[in-house]
Amino acid sequence: MVSSLDGFVAKPDQSLDWMRSQDHYEAGKVLTEEDVADFLAGVDCYLMGARTYEQALKLGWPYGETPVVVLTHQTRKDDRPTVSFAEGDLRTLVQNLKYQYPNIWMVGGPETARDMLQQDLIDEINLSVMPILLGGGTPFFDQVGKEQRLHLKAVTTYQDGMVEMTYAVLKS
Repeated sequence: MVSSLDGFVAKPDQSLDWMRSQDHYEAGKVLTEEDVADFLAGVDCYLMGARTYEQALKLGWPYGETPVVVLTHQTRKDDRPTVSFAEGDLRTLVQNLKYQYPNIWMVGGPETARDMLQQDLIDEINLSVMPILLGGGTPFFDQVGKEQRLHLKAVTTYQDGMVEMTYAVLKS
């Protein structure tokens, strides 16, 4: 997930134009297309909510031929053979997906993230923080409803001022 420093994933009008930083941090790493490709090669399946799916359609489909499962309560269709739609019990769905796909990447969506955290279905959180304060909008970690211990695994700083933090979710 990409977040502003004050914890928002979208402006009040739901726009995402703030995600492109104009900052320059000389000591940061340059994020290359090869870095992104290497990361994406390790993803076996994407899991997302319906709003994230709608945003992906508007922005241009970035998921290629990797399987995508969209959580939705509406009947939907997509011509891509790699896209499927699911509803029902989230725990059962994720457990079934794990048998088929060892590395599931939940992309976007504070509601989906909240539901998965509440049900202990997340093993790791990768949070990229952009150098901006939005002052309002859609919060990322909104009403998780429980304390969750994390273990910092890695921090990477980038030349555009973005800071990526990777946390293991500690199981209680």
